[in-house]
Amino acid sequence: MKIIRIFDTTLRDGEQSPGATMSVEEKVQIAKQLAKLNVDIIEAGFPIASQGDFEAVKRIAEEVRGISVCGLSRAVYGDIDRVGEAIKNTDRGIIHIFLATSDIHLKHKLKIDRAAALDTAIQSVKYARKYTDTIEFTAEDATRSDWDYLCKVTEAVIDAGASTVNMPDTVGYTVPFEYGELIEYLMNKVPNIDKAVISVHCHNDLGLAVANSLSAVLKGAGQVECTINGIGERAGNASLEEIVMAIKTRQKYFSVDTKVNTREIYRTSRLVSKITGMRVQPNKAIVGDNAFAHEAGIHQDGILKERSTYEILKPEEVGIPQSKLVLGKHSGRHAFKERLKELGYEFSDDEDFNKAFDKFKELADQKKSVFDEDIETILTGYIIDSCDTYCLKSMHVICGTQQKHVARVAITVRGEEKEFESYGDGPVDSTYNAIVKLTGTDSTLKKYEVKSITGGTDALGEVVVTLEKNGRVVNGTGSDTDIIVASAKAYINALNKLEERKRIAQRGI
Repeated sequence: MKIIRIFDTTLRDGEQSPGATMSVEEKVQIAKQLAKLNVDIIEAGFPIASQGDFEAVKRIAEEVRGISVCGLSRAVYGDIDRVGEAIKNTDRGIIHIFLATSDIHLKHKLKIDRAAALDTAIQSVKYARKYTDTIEFTAEDATRSDWDYLCKVTEAVIDAGASTVNMPDTVGYTVPFEYGELIEYLMNKVPNIDKAVISVHCHNDLGLAVANSLSAVLKGAGQVECTINGIGERAGNASLEEIVMAIKTRQKYFSVDTKVNTREIYRTSRLVSKITGMRVQPNKAIVGDNAFAHEAGIHQDGILKERSTYEILKPEEVGIPQSKLVLGKHSGRHAFKERLKELGYEFSDDEDFNKAFDKFKELADQKKSVFDEDIETILTGYIIDSCDTYCLKSMHVICGTQQKHVARVAITVRGEEKEFESYGDGPVDSTYNAIVKLTGTDSTLKKYEVKSITGGTDALGEVVVTLEKNGRVVNGTGSDTDIIVASAKAYINALNKLEERKRIAQRGI
């Protein structure tokens, strides 16, 4: 079966996303994870652009073995020299040269004619061969170029020594059928096309980057250029995880495969998201939080009976442990009963179960999602009071760059007021250390999340914490215009829920 090469440009084109700039160390860290993902080529940067990009390409070429490392270059000798210097310590280095071929770019950006562009393309490829025999030539803005001129340039650069010819949809202008026709046209009209691999690099301005790339694969493209989470210039690039999993899931249709270790996809996605600060949208295909989450009752019932009813691929195939059944107003009886079993509760009487289910639906109409502690409350008929066992009375925090962080917290513990002062690595850590001392609890903080409810500097902030103790996991929330106070409220709210769940377990149904 034909293997499609995956050319990852997260560290080059992906970094061009506004706000996604990465340090050299961060690039090296991602590159090592991309090696675990087993992509074929890492485009590590644009060496002439900055010293940081040069160092990133150089270090990745030296430190990440068993994978091809590529540096980008304009069709300029100085650029090519810089890439050559960066990749000199690897035997798998690639020089990637780009030059526009569309009349729009030639006239308005480069201010040269077609003949001059053709000559520049040929000479730059020949010059690059002094450093490596592995050269990729990109015809920038190929999808808005004259097809016959594009064929002429492609034939010439292959003769000059290019082993890969890239036909990018630089501005996300094309559509799948048209793009497939272009690749087919090149396959039929360029006489020496068999001496090179056709690569595709699609942008997502019209939301068609993945569809365009896959259309090109069907017509003979042998390499796809893409990024983790689809990040990149403007609306981004074709998403690596979507390309790879589409090919894997519909392998009989595409009759191709990749070498990607798909079980590293989720881990790679999270690393890139963490380092760039670009959060993955919840409904993002393959790696979004909701990609394998089901709330609709009919869907949940189907999943519980046979997973393939509503999932076309297994979450563990991309490194996600399992699907999630999200309980909400669309959930049905089957999913609710299944969650009760997971929590250790079973009803022998259908009437009791129906009453519990009715209460669950009432609560679900009021909340976006229903958590396990909410279900515990339904089962006992209690409404958890956030000041049941522990209640925040007052707090004072001192923090800054030139002094120790200290928090003095006063809370009531089962009606008795207590106060304690504690130090920590920051205001939140200091506050939580004081609360732990006052309550004598030993739960584990699994997650701490802050978000703004309103806008402006006086925004009301909301904190969500997840605590775990003896296998019980709860979510606590707190809101305040002071985010440290909100943090304390959320932690105490979670501790109260743990106490309530402990009482429920002791009491039983």
